[in-house]
Formats: sequence, structure tokens, C-alpha cells
Amino acid sequence: MGSSSRTSYVLIGTGNRCEMYLTAIFGEHSDVAELVALADTNQGRIEYYQDVVEQTFGEKVGSFDPQDLAKVIRERHIDRVIITSPDYTHAELICTALYAGADVIVEKPLTIDAPSTARIARAVEESGNQIVVTFNYRYSPRNTALKKAIDDGKIGQVTSVDFNWMLDTVHGADYFRRWHRLKENSGGLLIHKSSHHFDLVNWWLDDSPQKVFATGGLKFYGPDNAEFRGRQANERGTHGLSDKDPFDLDLRSDERLEKLYLENEHFDGYRRDQGVFNGEITIEDNLSLTAEYQNGPVLSYSLNAHSPWEGYRVAVNGTEGRLELDVVERAAVLPAAGGHPVDPSYSNDGQSGNARSKGERLLLQRHWEEAVEIQIENSKGSHGGGDKLLLEELFRGANEDGYARQAGFIDGVRAIAVGICGNQSLETRQLVDVGSAGLGVDISVQPKVKV
Repeated sequence: MGSSSRTSYVLIGTGNRCEMYLTAIFGEHSDVAELVALADTNQGRIEYYQDVVEQTFGEKVGSFDPQDLAKVIRERHIDRVIITSPDYTHAELICTALYAGADVIVEKPLTIDAPSTARIARAVEESGNQIVVTFNYRYSPRNTALKKAIDDGKIGQVTSVDFNWMLDTVHGADYFRRWHRLKENSGGLLIHKSSHHFDLVNWWLDDSPQKVFATGGLKFYGPDNAEFRGRQANERGTHGLSDKDPFDLDLRSDERLEKLYLENEHFDGYRRDQGVFNGEITIEDNLSLTAEYQNGPVLSYSLNAHSPWEGYRVAVNGTEGRLELDVVERAAVLPAAGGHPVDPSYSNDGQSGNARSKGERLLLQRHWEEAVEIQIENSKGSHGGGDKLLLEELFRGANEDGYARQAGFIDGVRAIAVGICGNQSLETRQLVDVGSAGLGVDISVQPKVKV
């Protein structure tokens, strides 16, 4: 343990995602957690967050080179490593931390392909240390409510799941501006983004995927699609341009993004605002997938990354009825006060309209009965208070509430297994067996006993 019986942490990856952990460690959970140091390949972003910590909490936090992770763990007696760096770096950092004697908290996805998954599996077995994968959607009350209804047997035995996810022209487009746009960095959206969704299905069903077939492609973003539709592709953002394209991001319009990314480009050349219709893009923006599960259910899944609204629809079919969860996270992407949908104020626009409004609804309809609505009990905070619950379990231990929301190593593998096999299916146009994907670990579940 760290000093004063607090658990000691280091955090690697000082991009946008790390702020949640800094706020938790130096704020609500400072009595049980101690952040020793930050690491990144970009010194400017480290300094940005060092300033944030000092100005917000009056504390100083050190830094180190990620290549020195093992040395820092051993010399500073670090208990846990938090990894919020790009996906392709996860495997190396996870294995280094485990072998050096620390446990790991890693942002989803666990990693991006089968060889790196197998490498992590060996490190887990040989080191005896643990991994937690932070799937925050498990903690959202609406998703918990759906799981409770399934677990309570409201629709009998589950036979199939229909799951449609819509990413809009702000959020969805953002994956085509950043490092995610190359599959070698992110594994594509089937892994980087959809692992969230596949984890939900695995968790809802308490089951493991066995066979996967996928199809899809890059049908909207990218230079070829832009040329086909007669669009002019801007290399980056709106720097130096007099007319703003609604798909371009001007980092100068957001003080935080400007300081975190634009002002630190000279350290490593990373550009946060690449044009979504320019340059090399190797990931897909339209995807459909079918997965067979060990205990019988079949998943039909789709993802669209250029939708005019954002949210998801889930239908769970069972032997005694059907559950339907409809979620609208943003009803429309509309011009903000500045006249540009990618400006920071976009998040306050498009929440309510005549035909579609932000909100959520969970319906249960049993055979031979009318539909009834199941109430969703939200709390304050993002994801209906779910992020607060996630952080509480991370820093204070998992709750014994029967939902088993904290995801471990096997959960992390199950989530990316669907995407890994989906990527293989995209290449081969064949059905892929999860057991033959080379994951290096058995992810099957214990057989269910029928009563």
C-alpha cells in the first residue's frame, strides 16, 4: 500500500480521458488513493494536467517516462497502474505493470487484437496480478434496469438480442479525426467503440460469444467518399479557412482542447483535428455483425458513425416476452450559437424536438399482455450517475449488490473477442469461431443448469 495506508497509483496517458481519474483521486477518494506520478510521451500534456492538479487541488504530482514504468513501480512501491493511453499501447503497458508487481486499471478496450490478448493472458497467469477494465456503461441505471429485468426472468429464457447503435456527426466523426482512424491503432470501431456494447450484451446475458460473422466498410468518411460526393477535403480543422465546414473541428474554439492538444503538437506532431474526408483512414463507419452465444442466444448488431442523432436501441427477445430499451443521447446535431455544430456549445443543442427528444425508455411486454414501462432510477452525474458508481468501485472496492458490474480480465477479453473475430470475418468473409481466434485464454462460461 502507499503512504498513510492509501493505495498508490501512477497514471499513463494524459489525454482527455485521464481527467476523470485525477478528479477522483485528488477529490472524493483522496482518503484511500494517492497519485504518485503521471506519464506520457507528450511532455506538454503532462504539464497541462500538473497545472490542473495544482490549481484545482493545491497538490503537486510528479512525472516519469513510460519506458521507466517497471522501475517506477518497483522503486516507488506502486500498487496500481491506471492506463488511459491509446489502445495500441495497452498490451505493452499492462504486461510491464503486471510483471513489475502492480495491478492494472485500463480503459476499454483491453487491447486491439488476438496476439496482444494472448500476451496479456500469459502475463496475468504468470504474475498473479489483476486487471480491471473500466466499462462505464455497465453502471448506467438504464442498463442495470435491463439486466435486472432479464435476471428476474421477466421474459423467460433469452433467445435473441437486436442492438443498434447510432453515433452522430459530432461524436461519430471524431473517431475519424484522431489516432482511432487507423485500425492498427484502435482495432477499428468494432473493438474501440463496440467493445462497450458487446460487454453490455455479455453482462446482460451472463454469457460468452462463440461464433461471429461481420460485414461493413468505410462508406461515408474518407477521401474516396468525399470525392464521390463532390466534397472538398480539408487537411485539418478550420485553421486558416474563412468558411467552416460542419465536419471540421477548430481546436481554437475550445480553450481546453487548444491547450491540451493544439499547443502541444510540437512535442510529438500529434494532430487532434485531422479532416474526416482527408488522408488515410482504415477503419469502417458502417458495420453489421451477428454473434452466436454459448447458451443459445443470437446477437444482431449494427453501428453507424454518421447518424444525424445519437443513441441506441436494444430489444431482448425471450420465451415469455420482449424487453425494449430506447435511448436518445442527442436528438439532433444543430448549429450552435456560433453557427457551427462542432463548436463546444453543440452539446446544448438538439436535445428536444417535435419528433425526437433526449431521453430513455424501458418497456416490458410479456406474451398475451399489454406493454408496461419499467421505471429507471437515475442519479446526478454523467451516465445517470453511473460514472460516480464506477469510480467508487474502482477506489473503494466492488459493491455486493448482485450486479457484478466491475469487469475483470476475462470480461475484457469477452468484450473484444467479438470485435477481434468480427475483424477477421471482415477480411475473410467467413464465420469465425471464437475458440480458434488465438486469444490465449478460455472465455467460456459455466454451463447453465435448467430447472
